[in-house]
Amino acid sequence: MAKYDFSGWATRNDLQCADGRIIRKNAFKQQDGETVSLVWNHQHDSQNNVLGHALLENRDDGVYAYCTFNDTESGQTAKKLVQHGDVVSLSIAANQLKQMGKDVVHGIIREVSLVLAGANPGAYIDTVMNHGVAVEDELIINYNENIMLYHSDEGENKDKKPDDKGESKDKKPDDKPSEDDETVGEVFDRICKKLDEKEQNVMLAMVGMALSENGEPEDNNDDSKGGNEDMKHNVFDNKGETQENVLSHAAQSEILEIAKSSNVGSLKLAMKIYSEEHGLQHADISGFIQTGNGNITTMFPEYVEAHPSRTPELITNDMGWVDAIMAKTQKIPHGRVRTSHVDIRNIDALSAKGYQKGNEKKITGNYELVRRTTDPQTVYVTSELHRDDVVDIEDFDYVQFQYSIDQISLKETLAVATMLGDERPNSDPEKIFPDKIRPIWTDDELYTIHKDVDFAAMAKELQGANTEQYFGESFIYAEAMVTALRKARKDFRGTGKPDLFITTDMHNTMILARDRNGRRIYETDTELAAALGVANIYEVTQFEGKVRTDSDGVKHKLHAICVNMADYGYGASKGGDVTHFTDFDIKFNQLQSLLETRKSGQLTRIKSAIVIEEKETNASVSG
Repeated sequence: MAKYDFSGWATRNDLQCADGRIIRKNAFKQQDGETVSLVWNHQHDSQNNVLGHALLENRDDGVYAYCTFNDTESGQTAKKLVQHGDVVSLSIAANQLKQMGKDVVHGIIREVSLVLAGANPGAYIDTVMNHGVAVEDELIINYNENIMLYHSDEGENKDKKPDDKGESKDKKPDDKPSEDDETVGEVFDRICKKLDEKEQNVMLAMVGMALSENGEPEDNNDDSKGGNEDMKHNVFDNKGETQENVLSHAAQSEILEIAKSSNVGSLKLAMKIYSEEHGLQHADISGFIQTGNGNITTMFPEYVEAHPSRTPELITNDMGWVDAIMAKTQKIPHGRVRTSHVDIRNIDALSAKGYQKGNEKKITGNYELVRRTTDPQTVYVTSELHRDDVVDIEDFDYVQFQYSIDQISLKETLAVATMLGDERPNSDPEKIFPDKIRPIWTDDELYTIHKDVDFAAMAKELQGANTEQYFGESFIYAEAMVTALRKARKDFRGTGKPDLFITTDMHNTMILARDRNGRRIYETDTELAAALGVANIYEVTQFEGKVRTDSDGVKHKLHAICVNMADYGYGASKGGDVTHFTDFDIKFNQLQSLLETRKSGQLTRIKSAIVIEEKETNASVSG
């Protein structure tokens, strides 16, 4: 065996740590005869900390190390410290650990260190945190056992070799160290062997409590229950070691400064430059660094979902008006619906007559019977989910999430068809036809009152010849809308107080109206609703830019619809209400969903809706 400067135990088997874990025999058996670096106190930030190398030997009691110093200044300094007895302990750094319960049965020793070990006999787990993010753990174990010196510079001892127990051949096998020469670790080991398992657990628990009371860090992460393959494990008070393969906050700041420089300007390029300067094998923009020993460590923290439920937030149109329609619309328990009306408004022709004796009595008059029938149509939403996605997405319930989207889609489609109709061409087989779900906007004059608003006439009425001196455009528009709606109310025959469904632009214009003193006319929507004579105001973004062409070819731009949705009825036979069907396609491994309803829809009262429009020829107001 070659010459060595010293030897000692790198790790010992069957020593129960304070957290209950035990390094078992042959845990590092595969490294028998392997050489690893000898470093100072687990420091890796400078090549000056590499002191030499250590040859590992697997033994029944643990792993024994034969260590040789290099010729560097730091190596020779460390050699003198060891020879002088100033440093007496070794430590190992290991990772890629495997556990069976609490027993560590496999690992890889990455390096052996000279350490300034304390005299604490217990052990604790220290999980290193990098600004709140757990990084790769390592097992750090050091024992307060005296290392053996080999004076290779003395002639008679130059060729002496340690025997298989790590002792000099000059030492007789029967020689035993006296109890006075025992280290704390040896005493602790000897005492443990005399105790049964229950007594050992009690003693170890007391040691752990003592360490905690003395300010030692505790680790509440029980890796024996989880899947952590690596851990950091310090047995004898070695708090100064640094974590290998971790980018510190200072390193991240340096990378960002490189990226900010004018000749770089790229975070990806900055990471590449940093990795080359610091000997890293690979760096990429994904946030992971691969280091020289093949380990991967995280550079940036993991992303955390902002929403507590971890479910993605849906970006939808304003659904307030949709919910109002669904809640207030009359529900008719039959799909095929007929409405019947008799017009007796011509009271003069139908009025009762006085009778004089001898005269012939005349027929009072006739009245008109108005009937309309509406048949139902099926409206549906389908979706397909690959089961692989359902299983792989663990943050939230993907099936329930998709079902909620289908519900929103069905409700919004029905609401738009109810108010405006379906703009898809008649040739489209998926069109919702206007004789099935009858849109209020384009319904017959018998049911919907169409009223044009004239903003130019209102401007002239308010300002006369002194244009631009009294009122702004917002006030003119607001007054014109109120006037048009109020005048149309004389023909209104709907029930109760209606709601106003209005474009966002017109709503904002009206609420921002000011008088000549700059004060707002309507401070709140409640005041505006009172002026208009409606119960509630709902903004409908789908109204924006909608234009209707009447039978004379005149185009009318939609601004608002005033209606009490209780006068609109959805007819659905039993089983025709919203129903959810699910199926599974084995061939394509897909979950299939169908959300379906079969409805008819129509205004059930004549003159029950008012549409406020603007002829496109009067689209602008001249000062």
